[in-house]
Amino acid sequence: MKIVIAPDSFKDSLSAQGVADAIALGLAQVWPDALLVKCPMADGGEGTVESILAACEGELHRTQVRGPLGATVEATWGWLPQSHTAIIEMAEASGLQLVPPGKRDACISSTFGTGELIRAALDAGAQRVILAIGGSATNDGGAGAMQALGVKLLDAQGQILAPGGLALAQLARIDMSEIDPRLAEVQFDIAADVNNPLCGPHGASAIFGPQKGASPEQVQQLDRALEHFAERCAQVLNKDVRDEPGSGAAGGLGFAAKAFLGAPFKAGVEVVAELVGLEDAVEGADLVITGEGRFDAQTLRGKTPFGVARIARQHGVPVIVLAGTLGEGYQALYEHGIDAAFALASGPMTLEQACAEAPRLLRERASDVARVWRVAARKT
Repeated sequence: MKIVIAPDSFKDSLSAQGVADAIALGLAQVWPDALLVKCPMADGGEGTVESILAACEGELHRTQVRGPLGATVEATWGWLPQSHTAIIEMAEASGLQLVPPGKRDACISSTFGTGELIRAALDAGAQRVILAIGGSATNDGGAGAMQALGVKLLDAQGQILAPGGLALAQLARIDMSEIDPRLAEVQFDIAADVNNPLCGPHGASAIFGPQKGASPEQVQQLDRALEHFAERCAQVLNKDVRDEPGSGAAGGLGFAAKAFLGAPFKAGVEVVAELVGLEDAVEGADLVITGEGRFDAQTLRGKTPFGVARIARQHGVPVIVLAGTLGEGYQALYEHGIDAAFALASGPMTLEQACAEAPRLLRERASDVARVWRVAARKT
């Protein structure tokens, strides 16, 4: 019996590795002789670096960078020395979790620190950089990151623009003369689970601006500023990517990575699956168990269980989901390679209790799944 365990992290509770370990313990209670293959996963958001490093025996680096509002923060990033690959979670440098709710300001927050992480990766000799761009506090179109890499954004008086998306409305000239030449030698990939365009009613400002502190009026101002930035970039770079899927990810960092770095947009779960060798692990498996904190219709938008199920389906392997909660519309996933889904809680409990009890609950549900599977196997 071969079982692949490929969950995402459970937010505010367990890392993907912790989830996989707990599931494995539960399965082993029923199947002590089973081959249990753990592949901790992520979808380009929180936990991406940890999952990849756990599977690939990489290194964790720490770099002092500028946070979203200018304060110095210590950001971690992953390094795979054999392939000279850097894995950067932009949230480490420019993430919403770095800014207290009362201080969030989408108008002035900057991705400059993310650019500094890219520069650190270049200094380490990176030949490939994977940008995991979820959880941002920013709405600057990636302008700050590009400034950290040598791009000069100037107003009509030739002065460097202030940080943040709102200042982009004053952009008069883009000076590329001092952009880091090493960028041209590096393969960049965007790993994300958001496919919004840069501007418009489904763009970065309209959809994600409010959670970053933008008022309705500021959302409109930011959208116009990003539109202006995109027009100037198109003139200088001779390409217009503002409407491409993923350009609106991370407050428009997806746009800058596409436009300035030539980075293709990839579903985050697919990038992680490639690096951790999920497809090889699934081959010949009898069962795949995946999971996430909340399993609902939004999982269809490129979340980990959806991506894992797509790979398992190609190999004809059944997939079971263990989730903290089953939300509205989760049954739609049954048409996309998920065979069954189970919530962890066995009775009424608060969210805090569920998070604290997650290891035990995962062990119990995994054991339950194994027992049901064993009964079904006997019948056949």
